[in-house]
Amino acid sequence: MIDYHCHLDFEPLLSNLDEVVQRSKDIGIKKILTICTTLNSFIKIKDIVNRDEIIFGTYGIHPHEVKNNKVDSKTIINEISNNKKIIGIGETGLDFFYNHSEKSDQIKSFEVHIEAAIRLKIPLIIHSRNAEKEMLDIFNNYRNENLKILMHCYTGSKNFAEKLLAFNAYFSASGIITFKNSKELQETFRFIPLDRLLIETDSPYLAPEPHRGKKNEPSFVIHTAEKLANLKNLPSIELINKTSLNFENLFN
Repeated sequence: MIDYHCHLDFEPLLSNLDEVVQRSKDIGIKKILTICTTLNSFIKIKDIVNRDEIIFGTYGIHPHEVKNNKVDSKTIINEISNNKKIIGIGETGLDFFYNHSEKSDQIKSFEVHIEAAIRLKIPLIIHSRNAEKEMLDIFNNYRNENLKILMHCYTGSKNFAEKLLAFNAYFSASGIITFKNSKELQETFRFIPLDRLLIETDSPYLAPEPHRGKKNEPSFVIHTAEKLANLKNLPSIELINKTSLNFENLFN
């Protein structure tokens, strides 16, 4: 089992890292991918990935943070090339719901991350909210066999998912799929092919049922796996094995 997306540099995970990792191992997690959001975040992540063999990391700037975190594709490439445990680019993308950063700045930053991902041939971890048209337009402009798209914490529509599948995208299910009012999203994950699915916590946020409202952690990914298995009408172990294989295929 793999928690492909969490933020171990955020509290309360960081100050309890050894215990968090041990609880993850206790339920069978083999890898944890901790996701970068700012330049300062990456400083912490470079240390965190060396704390345990199951921890890996990424480099990228969250769309909320691009105003105060400027990077170019050369910087991204250099940082990743210098660390074997940094295996993905992101969290990048577009968020026009909150608009914490200017739309034009978000698009420019997203394109810089895409260019680096194509050069390095590694997955691009994407945050998308209220930006479906713009995102599809950008993907059309960057059509490339080396672009590996991974939609983090996917909450978009079935229609958007269908269009993203044309770009060979992968989709990650978070604890949101366990919420009782997420019927439409559950139907979308029933639709998405099994070989395009991963699981995540996005911890310390979005704790799944039965921990909703509490601080999330990687070990809680088991609840998301069980719910996704139910939606796919599969035994949990089969779903866990398949999503783990999908991760290895994507991050190879």
